[in-house]
Amino acid sequence: MTISLLKAIQDYSIPFNQKDDLSTILESVGDAKIVLLGEASHGTSEFYSVRAELSKRLIEEKGFSIIAVEGDWPPSRQVNKYIKGYEDTKMTTIDALKSFNRWPTWMWANEEVVKLVDWLKKHNDKQDTNQKVGFYGIDLYSLFESIEEVVTYLVDADPTGADYTCAKNVADCFEGFNHSTEHYAMATAHFPESCTAQVESLLTSIRANEQLYPIEFEQRLNLKMNALVAHNAEKYYRTSFKSDSQSWNVRDEHMVEAINEIRKFHGDNAKVIVWEHNTHIGDARATTMKDHGMVNVGQLIREQNNKENVYAIGFGTYQGTVIAGEQWAAPFEIMNVPPAAKDSWEYALHKAGSFNKMLLFNKENRETFARWFGHRAIGVVYHPEYEAQGNYVPTIISERYDAFIFIDETKALTPLQLE
Repeated sequence: MTISLLKAIQDYSIPFNQKDDLSTILESVGDAKIVLLGEASHGTSEFYSVRAELSKRLIEEKGFSIIAVEGDWPPSRQVNKYIKGYEDTKMTTIDALKSFNRWPTWMWANEEVVKLVDWLKKHNDKQDTNQKVGFYGIDLYSLFESIEEVVTYLVDADPTGADYTCAKNVADCFEGFNHSTEHYAMATAHFPESCTAQVESLLTSIRANEQLYPIEFEQRLNLKMNALVAHNAEKYYRTSFKSDSQSWNVRDEHMVEAINEIRKFHGDNAKVIVWEHNTHIGDARATTMKDHGMVNVGQLIREQNNKENVYAIGFGTYQGTVIAGEQWAAPFEIMNVPPAAKDSWEYALHKAGSFNKMLLFNKENRETFARWFGHRAIGVVYHPEYEAQGNYVPTIISERYDAFIFIDETKALTPLQLE
């Protein structure tokens, strides 16, 4: 680690300790319409709490009205209905978050998100209907749940019966896979059969007939988004056993398409906050992901919008604790996050002063930080003892993000006990 880099961090970093310290970033956001908020792991308390404070201020001070998260559409829809008053008044925040019942539940069913949802509910209760803030899931794992929602809705809502017929064809096609995305992925990997034609017909039909469905309570948006999930999830699972990079691209392209659909529904001037992992919101072109033919949300959003309309903020930590599992679907654990590896951005930020800090990248300093170093990424499955072999993504940090928030020592978030 060169002395010049450490000095550059010391010269350009801004101490971050209090909520008011975020004012500098808020000013730097300017008139951006899309703010991408990352996280270095899905299980760190501070990443959630800082993003929540930033989101509140973006809502109150800059008129943002959409929070789009790395979560499935159906459970996020329950939260959205709750905070907008579409649901039974007896429902509680905990009730709404219980909808996140797919592993890893702790990503959204946690105490940190409870506080944000409580705040959103109180904020919305004071707003006119068209000013209420929405909460939307933009991921695509809910293949079967979304198909079921489409069929259930169209039974009574479809005035012509054409869309319902398409939806039933989709449901019938997937029936033979025992409600298992893994079975579908395996079957399509080894045999030519698939439900591709059926999900394409459904999405095409619903888009052609969307004016037939009411916008009240966002019913039209809900129908379109569940059809979009079914269409793109089918492609994702069909490619998942064939190519990691291709399935990754399908997923991130879907999330961008979902963001665009939500913005279109609310009007092109609607401002959106996106909560996702750094690996999604940080521009892939500034990482070695590009060498593997991978794109991501951060790259695509920047490509599709004017530069001044997009602002990406990454997050990182030197050490602490985190919630994760030893394997997919394993019980969650509080795991230790070891001190960051040398020749990583997290190590450099710590060595430049072991305190919380922010870096804002601009014309003056962007070139100074245009260097390749490892950047830690912790997923829902984590093995701290092996992280040096697979948890660092070579990154030019000043090109990947517009700003970076570094929490020197972090702690695990607090999952809700839903049983």
